[in-house]
Formats: sequence, structure tokens, C-alpha cells
Amino acid sequence: MPRIAYVNGRYVVHAQASVHIEDRGYQFADGVYEVCEVAHGHIVDMPRHLARLKRSLKELSIAWPVSEGVLPMLLREVVNRNGVVNGLVYLQVTRGVASREFVFPPAGTKSSLVITARKADPAASAKRVESGIKVITVPENRWDRVDIKSTGLLPNVLAKQKAREAGAQEAWFVDTDGNVKEGGSSNAWIVTRDGVLVTRPAEHGILRGITRTTLFDVAAKLGLKIEERGFSVAEAKAAREAFISSATTIAMPVVEIDGTPIANGHPGSMTLSLRQAFFDVAEKSPA
Repeated sequence: MPRIAYVNGRYVVHAQASVHIEDRGYQFADGVYEVCEVAHGHIVDMPRHLARLKRSLKELSIAWPVSEGVLPMLLREVVNRNGVVNGLVYLQVTRGVASREFVFPPAGTKSSLVITARKADPAASAKRVESGIKVITVPENRWDRVDIKSTGLLPNVLAKQKAREAGAQEAWFVDTDGNVKEGGSSNAWIVTRDGVLVTRPAEHGILRGITRTTLFDVAAKLGLKIEERGFSVAEAKAAREAFISSATTIAMPVVEIDGTPIANGHPGSMTLSLRQAFFDVAEKSPA
């Protein structure tokens, strides 16, 4: 059973205070992760996050580090011990510690689990919503299985660094047909001139974002139409609105793409409506 330790000013779940040199997550990025928002003392959409974790583990043949029933208890304990009322809780599972060989380690090698939680300031996020964010586009250069929430995120790191250097806050990966796939750490959306929400189908080409999934429920509640289809960069620039979704941003307005303002260059009303209604629909598990 993993223990809860106090490391660098924060309570974490981990078998030891440091990462083992031969942990396969450290050497191969051989692991998966999830990030849940914590809002007003509740872990948001935890069952959906854990269901996606289960799928990621299965796709990569990684064993559960603890029983499925224990994991929610550990998440809550880490959130509570760190006094997180608003913020996020991060969990990571790797294939474990073993001699550095590319093939899987011997049967019975225990997978490694890390859980951390940190506080965030809701006011800072709300302030960013008021002005919206800027996005740049970059060519798709990731592996094909981005539907698995793997810790192998180097292309995402480089894309988001390029965005920062350009004065933007997110980068959208674009396929060879010129269609937007998703962001470095978010799903991509537009609103057409007819008021239809558009996002790419969540197949192997993008990650099936949990916030993305919940926004489908929010849109249904608000009576909004959604089309799951690809959209080009040109269509996005000409859209009525654009936004990103993720556990840490909910629905965040995009006001500029590659230097081109979206509509009037201000956050759109439909994006703000989705964001406002989100917590009325999202599943909230008491921490």
C-alpha cells in the first residue's frame, strides 16, 4: 500500500520520497496520468477521470497500483491533507521499477503510483477569462495514440514553449490536411456563425477530454447544438467564437489564433455561458 509522505512542503502519495532511477516512468515515460480539478472542496468529474485512467492502463497493459476502490480514497486524503479547496489533484501510474530493458519487466513487478495536490486561485482564472487567451498553431508531430493519456509529452512541452515565446497561452496541433486536432493540454472548439459548437471527434486523433465530455452535457442542458467534425485553421479564424477545454481551464475563450483576432477579439457569449453552467452539470465528489 503506498504511503502518504510530506515532501517539499506538500503531502504526496508515493512509496518513497524520491523517484527511483530505474522507474520506467522516469526512463521511458512508460506511464499514464490524470488531472482532476478541485473546486469548492469537491473533486470534479472524478468517476470519469478514473474510468479514463482504467482505459489508459488497459491500453498499455499496466497493472493497477492499488485496488480501484482505494484510489478515490487516496485522492481525497491527499486533497484534504494539503488543504486544497480550489486547485487540482494529479495522479500518475508507471509500469514500476525494474532493470532498464525496453521489454516489459518480469511478471509481478509492481506499478508505481504518485498523487499530488496543489492549490489554485479561482480569481486568477476568472481574470484570464475576462480577456481570453491567444493560440498559435503547430504541425502535428506526436505519436498516433494520443487517445491514451500517456506521460510522454515532449512534443506538447515544445509546442507550449513555442506558444509562450510567441506571447500566446496554448498551441493547437494541426494535421497534414490543415485541420485542427487539439491543444498541447486541451481540446479545441469553435462556434460557427450559426451558433453551432464544433469539436473534432474523439477517436485516435485526440484525447477524449473529460471536461470536453461534460461540456456535451452542459450544451444539451442549454439547448446548444454540437457537431463532432474536423475544422480547418481558416474556419477557426473565421468563426464566431473559439475556446479550449480542460480540467484546469473548463471553457476558456480564445480571442486570437496566429495573430488573427476571432470575431471582435473578445470572449464570446456562448463560451461564457458554457463556463457558467459547467458546475451545475459536472459531477462533484466531496473531498
